Formats: sequence, structure tokens, C-alpha cells
Amino acid sequence: SRAGPEVTGVKPDKRRRRVDVNLNQLDEIIDSAYERALDRDEGEALRNALHAMAARLAPWRTSEKSAGLLDAPLGGPSRPEQKRPPTPGHGRNGAKAFAGAERVQVPNQEVQPGCQCPECPKGKVYLQKDTSPLVRFVGGPPISATVYELERLRCNLCGKVFTASAPPEVGPDKYDETAVSTIATAKYGHGIPFNRLEAIQQSYGVPLPASTQWELVEDGAELLKPVQEELLRQAAQGDVLHGDDTGMKVLEVTRPEGNTRTGVFTTGVVSASPQGNPIALFFTGPNHSGENILEVLRRRASELAPPVLMCDGSSWPTSKLGPGTEVMLANCLAHGRRKFVELLSDFPEECRFVLEALGRVYLFDEQARQAGLAPRERLKFHQEHSEKEMKSLRRWIKEQLDGKRVEPNSGLGKAMKYLQTHWAALTLFLRQPGAPLDNNICERALKKAVLHRKNGLYYRTMNGADVGDLFMTLIHTCELNHVGAFGYLTELQRHAVELRTEPAAWMPWNYQERLAKLAPD
Repeated sequence: SRAGPEVTGVKPDKRRRRVDVNLNQLDEIIDSAYERALDRDEGEALRNALHAMAARLAPWRTSEKSAGLLDAPLGGPSRPEQKRPPTPGHGRNGAKAFAGAERVQVPNQEVQPGCQCPECPKGKVYLQKDTSPLVRFVGGPPISATVYELERLRCNLCGKVFTASAPPEVGPDKYDETAVSTIATAKYGHGIPFNRLEAIQQSYGVPLPASTQWELVEDGAELLKPVQEELLRQAAQGDVLHGDDTGMKVLEVTRPEGNTRTGVFTTGVVSASPQGNPIALFFTGPNHSGENILEVLRRRASELAPPVLMCDGSSWPTSKLGPGTEVMLANCLAHGRRKFVELLSDFPEECRFVLEALGRVYLFDEQARQAGLAPRERLKFHQEHSEKEMKSLRRWIKEQLDGKRVEPNSGLGKAMKYLQTHWAALTLFLRQPGAPLDNNICERALKKAVLHRKNGLYYRTMNGADVGDLFMTLIHTCELNHVGAFGYLTELQRHAVELRTEPAAWMPWNYQERLAKLAPD
């Protein structure tokens, strides 16, 4: 061919490939296409050139796993280093951030509103709308205790003993509701075992035995069961149900006669709706995710349309869904992507192609989220931008497998087959409004159970697992709705009688309204 200018990519290494694009050669290929069909070599040369140019122009999104590996687009220059924005909550916090702190109003003792200004005799000082905040921290044990030493007097003649009355703020109970909330959030929200909290309390000189902690959370869970049941009912009405499970250990498990199953699991279910509030549910026991998801769907109103069920590609989540239980199945795109991340060092060229294509799809989804698109607008946006990326990826995978360019039983071949097998469920977001790309929200929820398994090792009985599920359900639902779990659990206990009659009014997102109605004028 004629000599001509040549555009080269970056220097090749084990993670990158070199793409040589001869412009004169491409001109000849295009000219010949007017007279005859292109042969395979000419088509591949044209495809590689187009992909190289597209990679240089199109942005794409990386993750924490691939950002360090894919430091340059395929066939393009090195990507400039991008600084990640600081994580919210790090650094200094303003006074408004201390929502749980006690607030004390301090009047000005030197100057009064309306008095003459001490600086200039002519002016008057007036009260400002905003105060000057001053934050002070005080250390102490997680659960504090106060010893009231009630004075006693005894008659020297009749022997009658007179004991001083306790102050009215003490209350009748030895353990305040806040103690139960602290123990529950520490144990089931942050993974601090009872024995470890006992040691912490002992080091501060305020002993609180692990057995006492368990008795407190067990009694507290009994009061909060109506709220758990209401969350389960409302979660069943969601448009999207995310489901997944992880292994859990329970020492004493009672199984039905003839049941030979040995596994114990914690299933996480996250219900989401565009106009509703996200709800997290936890189920621990011998039932796997499919059986627990079915238990949620049994509470779904019959007049509602089938929900989207987002899960991984295994058969468990759908194995127990009978003909009367309809769902629109969506599979997690992150699961399929993760297989290529793991194989990147062994098959750099092929894996980079897949990861960059999926990275652009995730970028489009992030753009839709930042724009606040409604479900149908988001669907149209994905159909306009992501559908061509996914079609191109599917066509490329088919060519690799059908053309015997990849060993079918290799790790790469299995990763490609996984995408092929579950393609319809992996691309539901291109057909159904509101369908998510992945199941990451449920995997993040299951970190609560994984943290308990790592630090607490096990549940002793199924009753203990039920208590853990209840508090994890309430605590993580609060986190999903940006509500303080400690204050929420405390108010639920203090209003146990009211929530029993109308639990729907005591959800994390509306309980403050009910408190305002109950407050005295």
C-alpha cells in the first residue's frame, strides 16, 4: 500500500495494546467498498481504527477496582489523573451537623436587647436571628449511669425508716430507652459484640454484663415487632425488589423433620420505588433468598403490576417463584463485570474492551441520575445512548465465541458465556422504566450481616437471629432514608402503645410528624 501518515497509540505493555492506523490504507478500504464487499482483514482494520478513535473521544466510568488497572483508554493516550472529590463528612463539621447534641441557650449577660451600645453611645443593640455556636465535646462510656444516694432516716423508738424520694426526672425503670438504643445500634448497626461492649463499659467503671445487654435488646425487640411487620408489608409494594444472601452461623437451628438442608443464610431484601422510601429487610435462617423473597411477595397487593426483581444470575432467587408469582427478572451487571476485572491481567485486551463498554453504560446511568430523570425519561436516555453500546458488546462476544477466538472453557470464555446466557435479564434497564443496572444496594445492605458474622461470629439461637434481623431492618432502613437510628429506636420504645395501634405512622420517614402531633401545645 501507499505510504502515508501513521497514528500510533501509547507504548505497548502487558496491560495495553498498540493500534497502528494507516490513513492511506483506510482510504483504499473505503474506496474499494464502493465496488465490492470488504473481506475480513479489511473489515477488522476498519473496526480497529474506529474503536481506537472512539476510545479517545468517548468518556467512560471506572470503579475503585479498575481505575488503577485501566489507566488509559484502549488505543488512546494516558488519561490525566483525576482527583476524587473528598468524601462527605471528613474534616470539620459545622454546628448544624450535630443533630444529636444537647443544645443550651446562653443569654448575653453583659448586653441586653434594646440597650445602649457600649461602643458608641448613640446606637442601640438588637437581637440577631442567628446565634454564635460553641461546640464542646465530653468523653464518657457508651452507656452512662447515675447513682442516686437517697438519704435514709430511722426512728430510734419505733424503728421506722424514712427514705428520700427519687427526683422526678429519674423515672420508674432502671434502664432508660436510650440504653437499649445504644446497645442495639452498637451491636446490630456497627458490629460491636456484647462481650466487647461489656469490656468497654468495665473500663469506664460502668459495668454492663453481656447477659443484661441481651435481655434489654430482646425486650426492646418485642416492642418493635409491629414496625417490622409494617415495613415488610410496605416493602412488598415496591416497584423494584433487590435480593441477595450471605452465609450465617446459628448454633441451634430447629429444622422440619426430613429436612436435610445444612446451610444457614441471611437474606437481604431492599425495596425501592421512584416516589417511595427505600426499605431494607433481613431474614436469617435455613431458608435461602428465593424462599424469603417469596415471603415478601405474598404480601404484595394483587392489583399492582409485577415488580422488578434484581438479583444475581444464580437460580436461588427465582427457584421458589411459582406460576402465581410474576416478576420481571433483572440480573446484576456488576456481577458480570466483576468476572472480567478478575481476568484483566490474564486477558488484558479482551477484558479492557468489555470493561470500557460497560464503563460508558455506567457513565450514562450516572448522568441520568445527576439530571434527576424520571424512570421513563431515564429509559429513553439509556435507549438512545446505552443500547448501542450493549448491542456492540453482544455482537463482539458472539464473534469471539463463534469464531473460536476464545477457549469456551477458559475463564474468559465462561465470563463471556455468563453475559450471553443472562443477556435478557442483564439488559432489562433498556426495556423497563426504573430497572436498575446492578444489585449493589443490596450487597451494601448485607454488609450489616457480614460485619456481625466477622465480629460476633454467630447467633446462638434462632430467637437471637430474629432479634438481629429486626434491629438490622430498622437501623439500615433509617440509614437508607438518612434518619438517625438512635433517636428513632428511642422514640419507638417510648411510644410503644401508640405504634401498636397505628404502626404506619411510625416509619422512619414520618415518625417526626406523629411526635409533633403528640407534643403538648
